[in-house]
Amino acid sequence: MPSASPADNELALTTPVQFIPGVGPRRAKAFERLGLRVARDFLFFFPRDYQDLTQIVKISDLQDGEVAPVLGEISSVLVRSIGPRRSLLEVVLDAEGGSLAAIWFNQPFLEKRFREGQMLLVAGKTKQRAGRWEVTHPHNEIIESDGDSVAGKLLPVYPLTEGINQGAMRRIMQSVVERCLGDVEEIFPESFCRDKTLIGIQEAIRGIHLPENQSNLEQARYRLVYQELLLLQLGLGLRRAIRAKVSTAPKLEVTTKIDSRIRRLFPFDLTEGQNVAISDITQDLAQSHPMNRLLQGDVGSGKTVIALYATLLAVAHGYQVAIMAPTEVLARQHARVLGGFLAKSRVRTQLITGGLSRSQRELALVEISQGSTDVAIGTHALVQPDVKFSKLGLVIIDEQHKFGVRQRAELKDDGPHYLVMTATPIPRTLTMTLFGDLDVSTLRDAPPGRQSIHTYLPGEDERDKWWNFFRTQLDQGRQGFVIAPLIEESEVWDVASLTEVYKEISTGVLQDYQIGMLHGKMTGAEKDNVITEFYNNRLQVLVSTTVVEVGIDVPNASLMAIEGAERFGLAQLHQLRGRIGRGKHPGYCALFGDSTNEKAMERLQAFSKTIDGFELAELDFCTRGPGDLFGTRQHGMPPLRIADLLRDADIVALAKRDAFDMLATDPGLSGDAYHKIRDRVLLRYGNVLELGDVG
Repeated sequence: MPSASPADNELALTTPVQFIPGVGPRRAKAFERLGLRVARDFLFFFPRDYQDLTQIVKISDLQDGEVAPVLGEISSVLVRSIGPRRSLLEVVLDAEGGSLAAIWFNQPFLEKRFREGQMLLVAGKTKQRAGRWEVTHPHNEIIESDGDSVAGKLLPVYPLTEGINQGAMRRIMQSVVERCLGDVEEIFPESFCRDKTLIGIQEAIRGIHLPENQSNLEQARYRLVYQELLLLQLGLGLRRAIRAKVSTAPKLEVTTKIDSRIRRLFPFDLTEGQNVAISDITQDLAQSHPMNRLLQGDVGSGKTVIALYATLLAVAHGYQVAIMAPTEVLARQHARVLGGFLAKSRVRTQLITGGLSRSQRELALVEISQGSTDVAIGTHALVQPDVKFSKLGLVIIDEQHKFGVRQRAELKDDGPHYLVMTATPIPRTLTMTLFGDLDVSTLRDAPPGRQSIHTYLPGEDERDKWWNFFRTQLDQGRQGFVIAPLIEESEVWDVASLTEVYKEISTGVLQDYQIGMLHGKMTGAEKDNVITEFYNNRLQVLVSTTVVEVGIDVPNASLMAIEGAERFGLAQLHQLRGRIGRGKHPGYCALFGDSTNEKAMERLQAFSKTIDGFELAELDFCTRGPGDLFGTRQHGMPPLRIADLLRDADIVALAKRDAFDMLATDPGLSGDAYHKIRDRVLLRYGNVLELGDVG
């Protein structure tokens, strides 16, 4: 780091943040909290929004009853009482052509937001009253301008941290753009930009930070979003190509004899969707490079059967299989289901959970390492250093989608095939990004005989009617779940909420029935005991947190009541609902939510009208975003700087298609046309995707 501040005209892309004019050592620490360490970081630190001041209306041009944006300087802020427990806040703006009073009733706390001398933008229906213009309860934004004229501009709004305000950020950003922009290198060939109708990188960076108009901003954003998504798709494509080239896996070919032996274990015919998925998987397993396939299917679509088919194919060739689940509950469920199918076979299975004693675990590990165990089932602990397989041929990862690319990349590629499964249907846009390094098979249809599930949204005045129905069904031999509301992302809060619900129903509406309780803080043995009791109908009702979201298969359970339903995403509600109606009886699910939350109730209404998980996943994606759905912030990839997977779905598809075409033309991106693109891909995603030298 230089010992002295560089001269203003020497500002370079690599200049440390403290030497940027207007920053200094103290403010540099605040910028570093935002990830801004050198001048180049500022250029690629994009606004999160814009304040549109291009359509400002002068006071002299206002029309009575018109909704208009007005920009002015606050000249006074006054709160006064207008009656018992009633108040009026008046903020007067001096604007071009006169003044305007913004008024709020019974919101005196807003007074702290405003102060004299601030520039304020208000928008609302204006009225002329007693010779002056007024607007009541307007939308409002404080405009930080640092003294510059802002009228007529599109002002960028940046993410901030303590010690940095918008005015300072804009001023420093403008300085960096004007001084460093000429040093930013274009990575796309000129012909490529022309063919894709992309503006140049320097024009795009200027347009995103200092847009001249809306059209300029849209062109800039399109270029930068497309570039970000293309680099991501190229990184995923390069990873697939490298894996196919350098990683080897056993060829596990299916023969007519093996196929017949496996299918004899199933007491039913497979659906067309299951057969198609099996065809995809068997083609992958017959190759000498590792299969990396995502099998997604709706609740109850029969993924377990496909996983078992792949497992037995690997075992038939003398290889071991590891089946990993995210929870002990789901791992035990897999062991129970596989045990039922394999009861008359010679396939040896082993369940590895935290509930094993030290001696039991040591014995299990010895059997796995010596090849005595064909199929090991457990949580992610199966990939711990002390678990050594004799001849591992296939790894099946269930419900691990939220861990995404980086965690899958950390698994050993050279050797086994990989099948990743999820019962949470994934929106198409996420499939192309978070799972862009995987081939995808999809199951949409449920196997024949799957019972219908009826979903209700009772009002508070209908609670008694629901619980009367619930008791009637229990008296007929059915069983049911009661799901406690998710209070916070905390097991402690979940358990507290669960205990309250358990106490309420066990001493009230369901006091005459056998009730159990299940939550994540219980030990593996405690969970297993409760689930076994419920499975064997010694418990009629199970009060639980979302720990039952996956891994519980009790055919006699046909009832579910979900408290605080508005706190759950639609995908999670769909998983919970999928626990019922799995036997010969139809399912009945009641959602109790906060009726004052209109948006939440609209979502629940939509949920109650469909049982299509794919439709619900898309709806959840549109209403909640990818972060809430699948933990995308934890998936291991660098965060997207400007692309929005919801808004930019069309660009995701275009970038994926263009990346495929580029890699088909130049598999290593090593030619003159694409080598700069390759270098940028390696810089951004090389370590995460373990790309190494792609030349």
